[in-house]
This record gives sequence, C-alpha cells and structure tokens, in this order.
Amino acid sequence: MTKARIQTRNMTSRRKFLGEAAVAAAAIVAAPSVVKAQGPVSMRWQSTWPSKDIFHEFALDFAKKVNDMTGGDLKIEVLPAGAVVPAFGLLDAVSQGTLDGGHGVVVYHYGKQSALALWGSGPGFAMDANMLLAWHKYGGGKELLAKLYESIGANVVSFLYGPMPTQPLGWFKKPVAKAEDLQGLKFRTVGISIDVFTALGAAVNALPAGEIVAALDRGLIDAAEFNNASSDRVLGFPDVSKICMLQSYHQNAEQFEILFNRAKYDALPDQMKAIITNAVEAASQDMHWKAIDRYSKDYVEMQTTDKVKFYKTPEAILKKQLEVYDEVVKKKAAENPAFKEIILSQIAFAERATRWEQDTVVGRLAFDHYFGQGGVAKEF
Repeated sequence: MTKARIQTRNMTSRRKFLGEAAVAAAAIVAAPSVVKAQGPVSMRWQSTWPSKDIFHEFALDFAKKVNDMTGGDLKIEVLPAGAVVPAFGLLDAVSQGTLDGGHGVVVYHYGKQSALALWGSGPGFAMDANMLLAWHKYGGGKELLAKLYESIGANVVSFLYGPMPTQPLGWFKKPVAKAEDLQGLKFRTVGISIDVFTALGAAVNALPAGEIVAALDRGLIDAAEFNNASSDRVLGFPDVSKICMLQSYHQNAEQFEILFNRAKYDALPDQMKAIITNAVEAASQDMHWKAIDRYSKDYVEMQTTDKVKFYKTPEAILKKQLEVYDEVVKKKAAENPAFKEIILSQIAFAERATRWEQDTVVGRLAFDHYFGQGGVAKEF
C-alpha cells in the first residue's frame, strides 16, 4: 500500500471515528434535555388533618423528603383536610383522580370495608404499631391490603409508615373508674373501636379530627379520643376538658397511610418509584423520632400549663376492652372471609413476634430505678 493511500485511509477512519463520537456525545447531551423538557411531575395531595395538627406536619415532612430526594423532578403539594374533600372522603378522591395522593390512616376507610380497620383499630394481638408494620411488610399484610383495595375498586397504591404510640382512652368530664362509666356516653371514636365502644354501652359518633373539640364544646358529644399529646393539645382538647385517661386497647397499633392514585403512580419512572419507597421508610423513622420528642414535651406542658390531670385507665376496663374486641372480631370474621384471612395472618405473626419481644425486651425496672420514687437520676 502506498504512503498516500495509507494517509487517505487514516483520514477516512479518523473522520468516521469523530463522526460516531459526535453522534454519541449528542445522544448523551440530548437524553437529559428530553427529561428536562417534560418538566417536573407535580402532584396535588390532601391530608386528613387540620393544618395546625402535627399529623399534617408529618405529611409535609414526607412530601419534602420526596421533593428533595428527586431533586425537584417530583413536586408534591399537600393541602390540609377539607381543602378539596372532607377528611373521610380522601380514599374516593385519590381513587377517582380528584387528588393525586393523600396522607391519612387506613381506619378512616372503615365504612368501605370493615377489614381495613385491622390496620390500627384494636389491640393488635399484643403487637405495637412498629410490630404491626413489620407484619405488613414481611408477614403478608401489604399483599392483603392491596387485595382489599382491589376488592372495593379503589384505584390506589398504598404505603404504610409512621408507627403511633398507644393512644389514650380519651377525654372525659370526670375520671373513668369502671367499664360501666362508659354506658350512655356520647363518645367519639373510629374504626372497629366504634363496635367496641358501642358494645360497652356508649353512643358512638365518628368524627374527623377537626370537628371533635367543637362537638365537645357544644355538648354534641360527652367524651372523645383522638391520638396523642401534641395533636390533642393543638386541637384544643385542654380547653374543653381537664381529664384525660391514658392507655387503651382501642387503638394500640396504628400507623399512617400514604396514598397515590394508581394511574398517576404507574406513570412515574422506576427510579422515582424507588425514591418514593425509600422516602417512606426514611420518613417513618424520622416521624417516630419527632413524635417522641414533641409528644413528651406537650405531655408535660398539658400538666403544667394547661392543668390537665392524667389518669391511667384501670386494668379492669382494659381487660373488658379485650373481651369485647374478641367478640366483635369473631362476629366480623364469620361474616367476612377477607376479615378472617387478615386476622389469622396477624395472629400467626403476632404469636411469634410478641413471644420473642416478651422474652428478650426488659421491663420498666430501669425507669423505676432512675425516675421512680427514690430514683437515683438526681444523684448524677
């Protein structure tokens, strides 16, 4: 081959290489441009909570995590309860696409299918909310919930997170000493607790968070439960009652729910779905930590500033709750195959998990040692 032909061939190869490289570079540059050209995905959500409630703050916290983790490619705006639909209308609004998503609790959908209340309404078969979430993720609960939603035609994708501490029995005009004291009371609660308190003789009215205190103040109800020290305080319970009964089995293991409209969620890229899944778990633990800090502060403030008197619910009432709950559940399980399937799944997981917990987790000895009568914490 002559020197001239070699030079010509080299120049041709070089031009071909440069041309291919230019095409590849153009593709690399063009790819993100296509994504950016579409703009960020915006979603309009609503919570089931008043804007002043810490629960709405939790909803905003989750949205911020997602917005930040996606670099703004997904922008979730969260409105408070009633901005678009009433609190109890969230599931329908998300399913129908009126809202792209929402933040609430599964028990608020009790009227659609009674088995939905098993995610948070009742004693949890000795599981706390964190253990119930373990059952949900690893014990089959997630699949059972998806099947329930499909059975009622709910076009949603559900994520559960945020374990709640045991909720108080509620706010009363005077301390509750025995189960008979509940008879005849006009009482607010939700979920399976409606059936439990009804069986205990109360006249139950299911109200969303933002309506409870006004109903107490106007005498429409005599007593009520909601959730925790921070929510109860900011919603104004200490303004209408100075008696709160702590500890109860009516909602011993509840958690929050994040809902997406299925079509809206399915349209998201896989990477964004992965971010959402991880954001749910990150928000779950962060909410748990924040709750410990805020609830404990507001518990002190209600005693010192608001002059609320707290009483522990007598053991006889707690035992009665369990007995009544068992009867309610047996009846519903006999009527509703899905209800029975979920109950049996929870019991199987709870028997193993709670036995492990009872055998391995120490009791309150350390609390009594440091903070009980004659506690040594002050010596440090």
